Amino acid sequence: MTSPVAANDALPRPATDRAALVLVIGAGIVSAFQVGKVPVALQSLRADLGVDLGAVSWVLSAFALVGALTSLLIGAVSDRLQARRAVIAGLAVQAAGSALGALATGLPSLLATRALEGLGFLAVTVAAPAMVVAATTPASRKRAFAAWATFMPVGMAVVMLAAPLLGRLGWRGLWWANAALLAGYAVVLAMGTRRLRGTAAGETARDGVLRSLRDALGSGGAWFLAGQFCAYTAVFFALFGFLPTLLGDRLDVGDAAAGMLSAIAVAAGAAGCIACGALLTRGWRASHLLVVGFSTIALCSIGMLLLPLPGELAYALCVLFSFAGAFIPVVIFDAAPRLAARPSLLGSVVGLATQGNNAGIVIGPAAAGAIAGTAGWSWLAVPVVAVALAAAAGAHAYRHRLEAAR
Repeated sequence: MTSPVAANDALPRPATDRAALVLVIGAGIVSAFQVGKVPVALQSLRADLGVDLGAVSWVLSAFALVGALTSLLIGAVSDRLQARRAVIAGLAVQAAGSALGALATGLPSLLATRALEGLGFLAVTVAAPAMVVAATTPASRKRAFAAWATFMPVGMAVVMLAAPLLGRLGWRGLWWANAALLAGYAVVLAMGTRRLRGTAAGETARDGVLRSLRDALGSGGAWFLAGQFCAYTAVFFALFGFLPTLLGDRLDVGDAAAGMLSAIAVAAGAAGCIACGALLTRGWRASHLLVVGFSTIALCSIGMLLLPLPGELAYALCVLFSFAGAFIPVVIFDAAPRLAARPSLLGSVVGLATQGNNAGIVIGPAAAGAIAGTAGWSWLAVPVVAVALAAAAGAHAYRHRLEAAR
């Protein structure tokens, strides 16, 4: 007679679906193109639309405005929908927004299409973590979330490499190219993830949207993640949203060279994501990684914006800023499933965290554009350092709760 233990050992163990995981990460990367294309095209947009730096900064912020207002609601809805369908729809909506943006005749119409792109981006980033969970085993999940978190730096870096093509395509051509890419990738993802098991954000669809909203709003862990994400994206996009312009001024290089250097600096964030995943797997505390990330951001910002350092050293600090700062989203994505009160609340927790993320994207570039446009880049160091240090203090204060959920 076969023992229960032997019988259990004989059962097939679920394996990580690496092909599906790669496709999900790819969906995040092509979505991140829609964030990175604006810094590359910033000067071209200003010239074509006839607006100043403060006004055009809203092309960055409008992308996230919808998310800053509705992420939690969309996350709660995604708890009752299939995550795969939500991600595919999000890619399609971004494609439509990019195509309409290429036809925009002025800043107001372009901002409206950026809001539409932001809605699609939100659907992808809120629902995709559930697909990551579905495609992985518990043992592989930390590294999988670290890989997923690379979507933003990789996507932004790749599209920044398109800077030399901007002279031929123009910003409208760049928008058209992204529309075609998003539409094509939606088809590829739909075909490649048909067999992915259990892609509902909450496998029990019994929970109502209102209950998910109420429980997420009552979760201290979800609010903590939202605050950390908001602080990170606010300080990151305050600088990196204008990085080609900032490097052009600091290093006295042309647009193509500034775009290439920006891409390298942003790509360092992907290396930081992978490094953070390895550190988490080896037992490093999540709270310590958050403190390290935010403290490094503060120190690098002082050197980049306030100190009269040689341009090459200031650029090295940009790379370090990106690398260490990337620890923060990895910790957030890794902690979300554990801080959710139940599996069916994952979409709502990610939604609230993403709401903080989008709020930071709205606040950071708008504030940075206004400050730099009126007082100069050096004054931007004050709010960036203050926010980073406050977030580091918050992570240290929340350390016991964060580690207890591991």
